[in-house]
Amino acid sequence: MQPQSKPPVDRPARPASSTCMTSPTPLSPWRATVLTLYPEMFPGHLGLSLAGDALARGAWSLEARNIRDHGIGRHRAVDDTPAGGGAGMVLRCDVLAAAIDAAAPADDPRPRLLMSPRGRPLTQSRVRTLSEGPGVVVVCGRFEGVDERVIAGRALEEVSIGDYVLSGGEPAALVLLDACVRLLPGTMGKHASGVEESFESGALEYPHYTRPRDWEGREIPDVLTGGNHAAIARWRAAESARLTRERRPDLVPDLSTRDRNP
Repeated sequence: MQPQSKPPVDRPARPASSTCMTSPTPLSPWRATVLTLYPEMFPGHLGLSLAGDALARGAWSLEARNIRDHGIGRHRAVDDTPAGGGAGMVLRCDVLAAAIDAAAPADDPRPRLLMSPRGRPLTQSRVRTLSEGPGVVVVCGRFEGVDERVIAGRALEEVSIGDYVLSGGEPAALVLLDACVRLLPGTMGKHASGVEESFESGALEYPHYTRPRDWEGREIPDVLTGGNHAAIARWRAAESARLTRERRPDLVPDLSTRDRNP
C-alpha cells in the first residue's frame, strides 16, 4: 500500500522586501531609524546572531528609509555641486530635511545622529547612554558631505567612529547600532559579559584562554587554572592595565581607581 500523500500545508509567505525590519510590540522596543541612500544595506550583520535574535523577538526595531524618496524632480535628485566650487557633490539640505521630518516628527524624543568623520568620537559611555534611551535616528551621509544648514536646522549630532574616511555613513551606522543593541536587556547571553569588556571600565580587556592547556608550547597561565578567584581577579586587572598602558596610553588616567581596587 502506498502511503497517502499529506495535504499541502499553508505556510506564511516570506515577507517582501521592506524598510521595516520588525513590527512594534507592546513593550515599546528600542527603535532605530536609519536614513540612507542604500536601505538594502540594513540590517546587514545585525540580522544575525544575538542582535538578530533580539530583532526577531521585537526587543528592538529597525527601519531603513530611502532618502531618495524625497529627491527633487523626475530623477529624484538628492545632491548638487558644492557652493564655491570644488570636487564632488553635496547632499541637499531640502531633500535631507524632508527625509528627517518624515521619519522623525518634531516631538520624537530620539537623538538625531549624523555619521561624520568630523564628529565627536563615539565612546562606550555615549553608547550606553544611547542604549538606555528610546532609540536613535541615524543619518548616513554620502558624496562630499551634507549641506551644513540641515545639520543646524534639524539639530543633528555629528558622530565619528574613527579618524578615517569611509565611502558612506552606512558602515559607521551599523557599528553604532551594534554597540547599542548588545547593551539592550535580554540581548547578551550573559549580562556581565556586556559590562566587563573593553572600555566599560575605562581599560582594555584582559587576555582570554581556553582548552587545550598547552598549544605549540604555549601554556595557559597557571593563575587561571589554580581556582583562586581573588588571584585571578588581580591577574586580570594587572593584565588589563598593562595592555592599556602599552596600546592605549590615552586611557591611562582612567585606570587610577581600577589599579587601587583590583
